[in-house]
Order: sequence, then structure tokens, then C-alpha cells
Amino acid sequence: MRLYIVDAFTSEAFAGNSAGVVLLDSPGDPGWMQSVAAELKHAETAFVEVGGEGPKSLRWFTPETEVDLCGHATLATTHVLGGEQTFTTRSGELRCKTEDGWVSMDFPSDPPRESDDDLSSILPGVSFEYVGRSHQNLFALVDNASLVRSLEPDLAALRAHWTGRLMVTAPGDGDEVGGIDFVTRFFAPGVGIDEDPVTGSAHCVLAPYWAARLGRDKLVGEQASARGGIVRMNLEGDRVLLSGQAVTVASGELHV
Repeated sequence: MRLYIVDAFTSEAFAGNSAGVVLLDSPGDPGWMQSVAAELKHAETAFVEVGGEGPKSLRWFTPETEVDLCGHATLATTHVLGGEQTFTTRSGELRCKTEDGWVSMDFPSDPPRESDDDLSSILPGVSFEYVGRSHQNLFALVDNASLVRSLEPDLAALRAHWTGRLMVTAPGDGDEVGGIDFVTRFFAPGVGIDEDPVTGSAHCVLAPYWAARLGRDKLVGEQASARGGIVRMNLEGDRVLLSGQAVTVASGELHV
């Protein structure tokens, strides 16, 4: 089986978010796929069936569990395959394409709903302007980007809270078109990822929230992890068109 390591949401190697991509001729055993993902230790590893005609089955595994949706590993998979791709997934059918060095992905929108979650044990002393939940993630708004960059959450407390996944966001450097509209970090110890470098699926939550707040549908987000990355978004009704770049850093064969 062909195996690729791809850095997603970046134009430079060793930045953005790395993903494994495994090409399958037939469906893989879930236990085996989980073992491969645990061996590779990337935030997610994608397994895509390329042996037949029509839409390709795509699944994603963290080192600990299978997840319903993963943006950066979908971007990495499309980058490896090239052209236009349609994937069948646990989150429905996803359409992606490569064009002019960018990969665009048509994902479902997942706007947050206000909640009464108490995040004080996770981020002591931090004041939140808004706390909510999306389908599987906690969502919190703070008032400035520098606070987002300096956060040090209690990961054990987060792991014990609901799904153990939290995004914290704040306004970016300006709200002009073409600038950085908002800054985010994403912590997910609940699925074995203390901090995800760049999280495509999180922007399905961020895009509708910030589109409503800023009054426009085209946005640019910065995920302010140590590796960092830029995500372009275009909100189209109940869908979010996510765009990013990618770099293949390694390829080879998986022997077992």
C-alpha cells in the first residue's frame, strides 16, 4: 500500500498540520487502521479506497480513535490524488478539487449554539465573551488574539469535559477583506491530540460564527499553534468552502 506524509494548510514543509494518507484497494479493517494511525502518530491519518469507480470511501483516525470529520487529512488526501475528488464519509459526501496550487473542500457548516459550559477549570482566570457548543466541540470567544496565543489550558480538565475538544478564538489583526479576520487555537485531548496545529473541521464552526459577526461570507483565519496555518473560507448557505495549500514531505510503502 502506498503511504504519504503531507503537511496541510501550508505552502512550506514542516509547517501546518501533518497527516498520513494511506491508499487502499479495498476496505480496511478498522482495528488495523487504528493501529496504523497509532504507529504514525499524526493528528489524523486518512485511509482512502482508490480501487473502484465513483466516489471514494474516506475515513480518518487519530492515534486513539476514529473521527467523523477531518479537514487537514482530507486536504492532504486530495493533494495526493489531484484533480476533482468526491469522498463518501461519516459526515456525508465531500467534494474537493485542486486548482492553482490550492485545495478546496466543500464541507457542512456547523454553527455553534450558546451553552452554559463552565470552562473555569480548563482555563483559570480567563474571561469569555461567549461560550457555546458545535456538534462535537466546545467553542469559546475571548477579546484579543494575544490572549489566544498565550493560552495554557488544563488538558486533564478538558479531557474530562464533554468530548474533550475546545476551540478558543478572538478577532484577528483587522476585519478588512484579505487580512486575518480571526485567530484560533484548538485543543483535543479527548481524542488524543493535546493541541492540533491546524484544524480544518473547526473552521466549519468558525466560519458561520465569524461570518455573522463580521457581516460577510469570505473570511481568512489563522490557527496560532507552534506550526501554524492559514485557512480561507467561503460560507455558502449550510456549506463551508475551505481552501488551503499542502506539501508532500515523504512517500513510500506500508508493508503490514
